[in-house]
Amino acid sequence: MMRQAHEGFGNMTSLIAPDWSREQAAGSHPGRRLMMAFRAYERAAQKSGPLGTLQRKVCELRYRFWTIVSGADIPLGTEIGGGFSIPHPNGIVINKNAKIGVNVVMMQGVTVGTNIGQDVPEIGPGTDIGPGARLLGGIKVGKRAMIGANAVVTKDVPDYALAVGVPAQIHTAWDDPRRMWEGQTHRATRARPTEELKDA
Repeated sequence: MMRQAHEGFGNMTSLIAPDWSREQAAGSHPGRRLMMAFRAYERAAQKSGPLGTLQRKVCELRYRFWTIVSGADIPLGTEIGGGFSIPHPNGIVINKNAKIGVNVVMMQGVTVGTNIGQDVPEIGPGTDIGPGARLLGGIKVGKRAMIGANAVVTKDVPDYALAVGVPAQIHTAWDDPRRMWEGQTHRATRARPTEELKDA
């Protein structure tokens, strides 16, 4: 599995408290700048009157600029928890009705959207989503799940599970160091699809 030391796979942040440092400016980092503009619009949307209207327009222009620079399509108004990390935002597309928990890491080229019908994914806190992954339809992705690069996920992913492949296979027994970090019972076994585990 690909891992990054600071922003990326191996997400060991809180499942409750947002790590806002992930969205703070780091030079001209387009992903962080985009999220700063996104949050600024959220704050401006809470204000009323002429001043509030002006602030929203300014924030929207700023958001549109960083949307173009970053190459990401993350609609204003999308429900995204704090600490959303997009180290390489290019090609990310998120449906406006999707729900994303706190401290999620999303790499480049990820799509979160509909499959058949209008239902969209709900992504739990602390989830890592690898480059090029597709999360489609009314699925629920559990806390600290890990979605592999280019996986196509069209079914629910349990807490701490690993989803890899096309279509994605769900592995619930694999060496996940994040479980040990949280002091949870950890089974160091070969990753096996959920279907195999039921027959074991």
